[in-house]
Amino acid sequence: MTDLLADPHLRYSADTHAGGGPREIVILGSTGSIGTQAIDLVLRNPERFTVTALSAAGGRVDLLAEQAHRLRVRTVAVAREDKAAELREALAARYGAEPLPEILAGPDAATEVARSECHTVLNGITGSIGLAPTLAALEAGRTLALANKESLIVGGPLVKAVAKPGQIIPVDSEHAALFQALLGGTRAEVRKLVVTASGGPFRGRTKAELASVTPQDALAHPTWSMGPVITINSATLVNKGLEVIEAHLLYDIPFERIEVVVHPQSYVHSMVEFTDGSTLAQATPPDMRGPIAIGLGWPERVPDAAPAFDWSRASTWEFFPLDEEAFPSVALARHVGSLGGTAPAVYNAANEECVDAFLSGKLPFNGIVDTVAEVVAEHGTPAAGTLLTVSDVLQAETWARARARELAARTGARTAKATTEARA
Repeated sequence: MTDLLADPHLRYSADTHAGGGPREIVILGSTGSIGTQAIDLVLRNPERFTVTALSAAGGRVDLLAEQAHRLRVRTVAVAREDKAAELREALAARYGAEPLPEILAGPDAATEVARSECHTVLNGITGSIGLAPTLAALEAGRTLALANKESLIVGGPLVKAVAKPGQIIPVDSEHAALFQALLGGTRAEVRKLVVTASGGPFRGRTKAELASVTPQDALAHPTWSMGPVITINSATLVNKGLEVIEAHLLYDIPFERIEVVVHPQSYVHSMVEFTDGSTLAQATPPDMRGPIAIGLGWPERVPDAAPAFDWSRASTWEFFPLDEEAFPSVALARHVGSLGGTAPAVYNAANEECVDAFLSGKLPFNGIVDTVAEVVAEHGTPAAGTLLTVSDVLQAETWARARARELAARTGARTAKATTEARA
C-alpha cells in the first residue's frame, strides 16, 4: 500500500500559472462550516489567496450569492438544479449591471468545478458525494486540501490510484496534526499514531445511560461548532472511527498501531509516538482555521490563521482511554477498514441513514451504531483480490442505505412499542 503523504516535507506542485500572485483556490461546500471559515481566512489574506470558484448544495442560496459577489469568483455551482434560477436572481441582485459569474447546476456541478483551472481545491463537502469531486481534482493535477474524509474512506483504493505523493493535504484537525507531527522523524521511526477525541457531549456515560439521549442532547457539542451530521458522528464517535480509517489510508500505518484517546479540552489534535519513546503532539485552541490554513498554504504557514495559546494562564489537559463498550463505533471502523473493498462505503452510508433516522426521532441513539454493525455484518467480506470501481462503491452505498432504512424503521417501531407499553 502506498503512503499518500510519502514525505510531508515536500509539496506536490500544482501551479497552473506563472508570474506569482495569490494562490488560486476552489472551495467546494462553501456555505458549510469548513467553507465559511476558509473564506474568512482568504478574505484576511488577499495577498496569499484568491478564490476562483465556489460550489454548494443549494440550501443557502443567498449566502452562496453573497460569497460569490464578495470574492468575485469566475464560477459558482449549485448541486440542486431546482435552485439555479433562484441563484441567478440572487446573483443579479448583487451584481446589478455587472456580468454574472458562470453558473453551473446539477449533481455533477461540483465535480466540474473541482477540475477547473486553479492551484488548490478545498473539498469541504460533507458525505460520500465528495468522492467524484475528489477524484476529479486529483486527475486534473490540482493540490487537494481534503476535509471530505468520506471520499477517501469509501473510495480509498480509487483515490490512492490517482493521487501523487504529497498531492493531498489533510484538513481534518486530527490529520493535519499528524501531518505536522510526522515532520519530527522518518516514517520508519513511527511506532504509533494517537488520534485524539473530545469524547463529544456524552463522555463518561455508559451505554445504558445513552439509550434515552435526544437529538438536542447529541447536537450540543461541548467544543466544536459543526454541521448536524458531523456533530452526531462526534457524539457516537463514528467520526473518530472514520478518522482511524483515514489515518490508515493516508499514512499506511496498520490499524493496530492507530490508537484513539479521549482528550476533552480538544487542545491536542493528535500525536505521533516514535520508536525512541518520544511523542510529538500538535496543539492549538479548538479552531478549524488552523488546519484549513495548512491545507491552503502548505508548505508555508499563514500568520495568525487561528488563535494561539496564552501561556501566561494556567490550564489543565486531560487524557482518558476510550470506553469501547459505550462507544463501539471505533472498533467497528477498524474491522471495516481491515475488510476493505466496499465495506467502508457500507459503514459510512449506513451511518448517514441512521443519523437521519435519529435526527427525525425514528431511531434511538444507541440504535445508530447497532444498526450500522448489522448492515456491515450482512454485507459480508469482499472477495480476495477484487478491484474496487466507482460503480462498486455506488452500488454498495445504495444497498447499504436501503437496508439501513429498513432496519432503522424496524428498530424504531420496536422501541416505540416498548416505550408505549412501559407507560401503560
